[in-house]
Amino acid sequence: MLTDLPNVLTLSRIAVIPALVVLAALSSPGAHLAACLLFTAAAITDYFDGKLARDWRQTSDLGRMLDPIADKLLVGAALMMLVGTGQLSAAGLYPAVVIMLREILVSGLREYLAEIRARLPVTKLAKWKTGFQMGALGTLLAGQPTAVLLHLGFLPMSFIGEGMLWIAALLTLVTGWDYLTTGLRHASATPPGAPRQD
Repeated sequence: MLTDLPNVLTLSRIAVIPALVVLAALSSPGAHLAACLLFTAAAITDYFDGKLARDWRQTSDLGRMLDPIADKLLVGAALMMLVGTGQLSAAGLYPAVVIMLREILVSGLREYLAEIRARLPVTKLAKWKTGFQMGALGTLLAGQPTAVLLHLGFLPMSFIGEGMLWIAALLTLVTGWDYLTTGLRHASATPPGAPRQD
């Protein structure tokens, strides 16, 4: 049900996006810190919604549909705000593009596989990718103003965040390739003449 706690946690990731966008658009150190904390709290719900759903036996098709949508909306909004506000360097654009393209690829694969009743399970490496990705985005949203605000100006937040983003992008390429080969394997096993939607 929509009101089950795991689904509420999932929906909360979507609900915080407008506030995250506004905070990321502001240029004050306090806003940067608030954006980082809000994004981090939303990212943590990604772990707990799945864990609670399994532990409480509240897994559902609705939850399986909403979870990846919420993740992609949150990550997409954060990446676009970082690019739009200039918090991401020119070099940081490359891992950002890789991550966005992978999200589109996996979404398309999941849509196709759902039509033929096949599943695309999340791998352990994909969970590591998500961890680095969320950590990178939270650090980048904090930015250098947050480090100054907390008297930690010696910490190069952008350098740390972009380093983590590059690691996430490399893991993204590996997991994206795994998902693509799995999807192609299912596609080649689908009988000829199976219904197709364009």
